Amino acid sequence: MLLRFRVSLPDRPGVLGQVARAFGVLGADILQVTVLEREAGRAIDDFTVSWSGTLGVEELRERVSVVPGARVEGAWPTRESPGANPEYDLLGHVAADPERAFVTFVDAMPDLVSAEWAAAVDAVSGETAHASWAAPENLVLEDLPPMRPTAISEGSVHMIAVPVAEAALHLIVARSQGPAFHRVELDRVVRLVEIVSLLARPAASRTIAQA
Repeated sequence: MLLRFRVSLPDRPGVLGQVARAFGVLGADILQVTVLEREAGRAIDDFTVSWSGTLGVEELRERVSVVPGARVEGAWPTRESPGANPEYDLLGHVAADPERAFVTFVDAMPDLVSAEWAAAVDAVSGETAHASWAAPENLVLEDLPPMRPTAISEGSVHMIAVPVAEAALHLIVARSQGPAFHRVELDRVVRLVEIVSLLARPAASRTIAQA
């Protein structure tokens, strides 16, 4: 099982090693560490670990939290394999068939950012134009976010919303497991949307439903 742990810890020598040892003692193999931010004497890191032990995720989370000053902000399953570079696959598929650019984007995004589902929503009606397989049925977002990229939370659901004016769409990526999306994750999605939009430009005037 691949798990993602978001850990806030004191930004001082030795603490990262203590967290790594805590994972190691429990039998979790660290595959990747991503530094999301370092400020005000603290760091926020995402650990991707391979875990096949008998402890549940919450128990594993509690064991890591015993490191002095460390705080686990989220622990959730992920399908984002370190070193796989799936963005290249996504962009390759989009370039090969630009008319289906946003369909391809929506289907690929949950695995790219450790989310659960994604959707392309009509910017006017709020109705779903296309959604990934795990999206809620009859999804309609009446109160769309402002026309700028944003990370928001509605109850236990955390979302990234990125408008695509040329296609009259809002692209939504969501998860209910794990923490709210970090600005680094938002920036990653925004950059991918920008590139996909450029590749799709010749077909931007066509509706996603016809793709």
